[in-house]
Amino acid sequence: MNRFSYQIYEMAHLAVAPARAVSDATRLLFKSPLNPWAHTLLGRNLAASAELFERVTRRYGKPVFDYGSTIIRGRSVAIDETLVWERPFCRLLKFAQQCIRPAPRSRLLIVAPMSGHYATLLRGTVEAFLPHYDVYITDWSDARMVPLTAGSFNLDDYVDYLISIFEFLNEAEDASPLHTLGVCQPSVPLISAIALMEADGNAKAPDSMVLMGGPIDTRKCPTAVNLLAQERGTEWFRRNCIVSVPFPYPGVSREVYPGFLQLSGFMAMNLDRHVNAHLEMFNHLIEGDGDSAEKHRDFYDEYLAVMDLDAAYYLQTIEEVFVRHSLPKGEMMHRGNKIDLHAIERTALMTVEGEKDDISGVGQTAAAHDLCIRIPDNRKEHYLQAGVGHYGVFNGSRFNREIAPRICAFFERSEQK
Repeated sequence: MNRFSYQIYEMAHLAVAPARAVSDATRLLFKSPLNPWAHTLLGRNLAASAELFERVTRRYGKPVFDYGSTIIRGRSVAIDETLVWERPFCRLLKFAQQCIRPAPRSRLLIVAPMSGHYATLLRGTVEAFLPHYDVYITDWSDARMVPLTAGSFNLDDYVDYLISIFEFLNEAEDASPLHTLGVCQPSVPLISAIALMEADGNAKAPDSMVLMGGPIDTRKCPTAVNLLAQERGTEWFRRNCIVSVPFPYPGVSREVYPGFLQLSGFMAMNLDRHVNAHLEMFNHLIEGDGDSAEKHRDFYDEYLAVMDLDAAYYLQTIEEVFVRHSLPKGEMMHRGNKIDLHAIERTALMTVEGEKDDISGVGQTAAAHDLCIRIPDNRKEHYLQAGVGHYGVFNGSRFNREIAPRICAFFERSEQK
């Protein structure tokens, strides 16, 4: 990749800024109830066209969780959001129900993926578990916002962060049960961190882990993503996917895998679906179907908000997980120590896969069961959700109706040691 590609991307974004401003003004003009043209077919067409142009050329900032409240057992309950732990590349957020005298509850740590999107992509996942647990989530930092003085961040650092978080959450001797859930990419560092802790006899390891649509062994039912990595090799990604952050971002000169490149890959995999979704939104706007248009806005406000990944982490993940398959081969190392999944004995294990997952194929996550041979069978569980793809494994109606209740039941059984 051209080493100036990030600068070119920034200049292209700035170049369309005047057209975007005119488009936004046009949208406001033709949506104003005081404008008689707003009530005509031509006016609605112009307003819809202007909005779509503004949205496809906009840069989407980091979303916020901002629950405020959520519906629990038919009533609205206020939710507190608290920052409880922080490092340069991660913030740990806690979500809990507002209560005058909160009763002790089990805790759930959701390890969000560091794969281009922000942790808010799991907003629905968090909300599904709020009625049952105090929920924590890893809010990973955008690498372009982290100064070079903070150092680099690789897969070893990721594992270290998780171990530190487990120890922080379990520092009290009478701490309530701690369950963990890794969505997609975190499955590898999550199970690795737990293996290291159990091998060291660290009693602060979590009580359970749920791995969802994760690349534990990408040799099983390989997808297009897996085959691409295997075919090209790590050096191809280094030459073609790594750029330096430009001025004036705080992380200027940091080598990253840029979010805009990751988003391009996501969009290209299902281009027809995204084009049709925008055409449908255009029609909804013309027809005055505000609810359907708002659902489209909500989804793409989240989907199009992307973050940069530190190059060291990205390339090490490609090499170890997708090219060498180090973890299932028993060859993965962490700072000179071999990661032995046979060491896991106390932490219960559940895996969840989607039948139509085109990112992590069926069997890649379930492979963890064959690797964790010392976990008793009564503390293991696998679930394959029919009819869902990668996103549906951790979000949507089937997740809420079929997957989340099974996970809660698994957590409850894992507490009965």
